[in-house]
Amino acid sequence: MQFATVQPVLARTDLPVITDQEAAALARATVNLFRAWDLTDAEARTLLGDMAQRTWARWKTGDIGRIDRDLRARMAILMGIHKALRYVFTDPTRGYAWIRKPNAAFAGRSALDVMLRGEITDLIDLRAYLDAERGAW
Repeated sequence: MQFATVQPVLARTDLPVITDQEAAALARATVNLFRAWDLTDAEARTLLGDMAQRTWARWKTGDIGRIDRDLRARMAILMGIHKALRYVFTDPTRGYAWIRKPNAAFAGRSALDVMLRGEITDLIDLRAYLDAERGAW
């Protein structure tokens, strides 16, 4: 068996870090987005990396605590998904409803089903799919 040569990739130190203030704003926007998507608490917590029930309950009241890197990344990807849906659907309500509708591109599952597998890569894959659909690449 022959293995492909892997080319080294340099770290992207030029990319900005999500600040604490930006993370808090992302958290508030995420709560609002999940309301628009009509997610259950369990669904919301799964999309946020299996967030604790008490933490999610606090977030819904506006009590946002410390946010780690993984959670910041998840929320940024979710906002990218939201943005892509706003480009694809001129009517925001249709975009909000789309995440629950069966989709042939996902073998009859919905985008939410894909995201609820729980891995950050599932969110990334959905974001990439939507970006490709809207011609962003």
